[in-house]
Amino acid sequence: MNIHEYQAKRLFRDYGIAVPEGHQADTPEHAGQVARELGGSGWVVKAQVHAGGRGKAGGVRLAHSHQEVLDFSRDMLGKRLVTAQTDSAGLPVERLLIEKIYPIKSEFYLSALVDRVSSRILFIASAAGGMDIEAVARDTPERIISLQIHPAAGLQSYQCRKIAFALQLAGEQIKALETIMRGMYQLLLAKDASQIEINPLILTEQGQLLALDAKINFDDNAVAMHPDILDMRDPGQEDRKENKAQQYGLNYITLDGTIGCMVNGAGLAMATMDLVKLNGGAPANFLDVGGGTTPERVAEAFKLILSDGKVKAILINIFGGIVQCDIIARGILAAVKEVHVKVPVVVRLEGTNAEAGRQLLADSGLNLIAETDLATAAAQVVALAEAA
Repeated sequence: MNIHEYQAKRLFRDYGIAVPEGHQADTPEHAGQVARELGGSGWVVKAQVHAGGRGKAGGVRLAHSHQEVLDFSRDMLGKRLVTAQTDSAGLPVERLLIEKIYPIKSEFYLSALVDRVSSRILFIASAAGGMDIEAVARDTPERIISLQIHPAAGLQSYQCRKIAFALQLAGEQIKALETIMRGMYQLLLAKDASQIEINPLILTEQGQLLALDAKINFDDNAVAMHPDILDMRDPGQEDRKENKAQQYGLNYITLDGTIGCMVNGAGLAMATMDLVKLNGGAPANFLDVGGGTTPERVAEAFKLILSDGKVKAILINIFGGIVQCDIIARGILAAVKEVHVKVPVVVRLEGTNAEAGRQLLADSGLNLIAETDLATAAAQVVALAEAA
């Protein structure tokens, strides 16, 4: 789960991580009021969306008068921001973050994340922070420093100093960096975050370290244990279909293709999508209906797939282990009738009572094609999508 920058900075403050003075606003007038309350002669107006690359897309703008704060706010609010990390539709801008401008001496990159390879928390830092950190990691990886934190020992002062020296910090700045790193470490553990990123972490002309930006990702499997984090969820920033899928216990991810896929089991779903690609097609989604598939779930899965106007054919691949294939076949038939499926549907059933399930589909008189071989089913659904 993602949260907005202004929410992440609120958490940063709770854990002793220094951030710029600022407040969120949801109307141009509110933004202007925030600027007046902050004082000074310059402010940054930042669109609040769950995507990076805002600066290059016009979602971060420097205002040097109250009128510019109002103008920029009116230009952003109510619009959709398209960045390199969104699709062509972009994300809605419903809130802004207004902050004071600080004179920047240096920009750094700093993040803490759960490293699945080593099963440890990993700190990553670079003296080359800012908007092009991805290019730095790709072209000059030697400029990136990483440190694994042993779970028994926790974050040690010498590790903080190692990163501070790599960033060419000195004196009180080293202590300030340790405070920031300890705050990140404690926040990640306390709230079950999977990643905390500060890009950039700035050194001001006055020698102060500030988290100019803030991004936190939380473990979806643990967020239910943190009601305060769950309250920060913004469904408007999430894919509508993916959001609805969660309500029915379905794992759904929107993709760009034309072939809807419904499978039970994540590994089988990946294999199914690979076969679709191998035959020249493109999946419209990843959809795992789970091992305990029910007719009701099948119906909701159909509705999700068909809500995507790009879908030209559907491939259903169910392996009946715990669940019986004839029960799933009845669910498929009921769903097809309920949602009035007009695109061709190829169904591959295998496992418990598979033959009975296939017979039910064959005798239905509906626009369904029952197959026993997955490779054949994948090739057929691609051909049907191309014909459509």
